[in-house]
Amino acid sequence: MEIRENEIYTSEETKALLKISQSTFLRLIKKGVLHAYKVGGQYRILGKEILHLVSPNLEQKVTDAYLGVREKVKQRLEKISD
Repeated sequence: MEIRENEIYTSEETKALLKISQSTFLRLIKKGVLHAYKVGGQYRILGKEILHLVSPNLEQKVTDAYLGVREKVKQRLEKISD
């Protein structure tokens, strides 16, 4: 299935395209990785948001975020042990 940049997808369509569960879908929204809009109590996702999620550039952003969190945890642990 082709993802169209300006198309609006439901949460069910998005989960099917990305092959993810409901919990993963909600986690991606909560973490800000996937931008969704709530309309009448249901999520709507622009195609460009889905395309952004599967782009190669995202991998570097995720790695950077992980390393940032890791460094903060390391600093906190060092403060505790001092």
